[in-house]
Amino acid sequence: MEALVPRPPSGRTFCVGYRIRLSDADASGRLRLDAVARYLQDAAIDDVAETNWGAPEHLWVLRAVRIDVLTPFLEDGEVDIVTWGSGFSSLAAGRRWSLTGNAGGSIEVDSTWIHLGPDARPARIGAGFDGYAEASQGRVASTKLTLPVPAVDGNRVAWPLRATDVDRMGHVNNAAYWTAIEHRLVGRAPDLRRPHRARLDYRHPLDLGEQVEVAEDSSDARYGAAFVVGSTVKAVAWIEQLTS
Repeated sequence: MEALVPRPPSGRTFCVGYRIRLSDADASGRLRLDAVARYLQDAAIDDVAETNWGAPEHLWVLRAVRIDVLTPFLEDGEVDIVTWGSGFSSLAAGRRWSLTGNAGGSIEVDSTWIHLGPDARPARIGAGFDGYAEASQGRVASTKLTLPVPAVDGNRVAWPLRATDVDRMGHVNNAAYWTAIEHRLVGRAPDLRRPHRARLDYRHPLDLGEQVEVAEDSSDARYGAAFVVGSTVKAVAWIEQLTS
């Protein structure tokens, strides 16, 4: 798999730090994937708030994300985050994050976001995005989805949505998908206390009231999940163990 792009020598970067709170870790002290997803989202929102590339004029919908947990956060109480643009196209942009814990935790993330206008429809990014585009160093942001879909006619379990899963955009928040993954992986492989890669493709929004099922495919070192409503695959996630 392609290596994640390094921190750029020029262009915009944004740094922020957060304390790891009680509800962000599991019973063993490991920083959970849903908490990581919230940190990523918060850092991105704080970034665009400084540059006027945030709501309400500009909306961003996550298309795909790759989270490489190189050293799991097990004893860390704080996380420092650096984020920058990793790709650029007329309707989409890539965003990288680098997360470092105060006790050795290390996570590297890349993602693709689709740009929407105030009417919530895809819109050209246009002028004024120079700092992010410069940081991407000519790389193109692709919205193509690449994750294979687990067999949806196999093992399926219901995943009831909660009102608290819905954010201000009216759809199930990105972090809620990882909550389902965390729940389903308790006591199963892959071991999230060891290095792992977590990827998720967002195909269609999930809305409160939909009857969601999770179709699963698992082995000793890999776990796949499709979030399915009827015959429609809304999102696909894969988690795999990383080896040195």
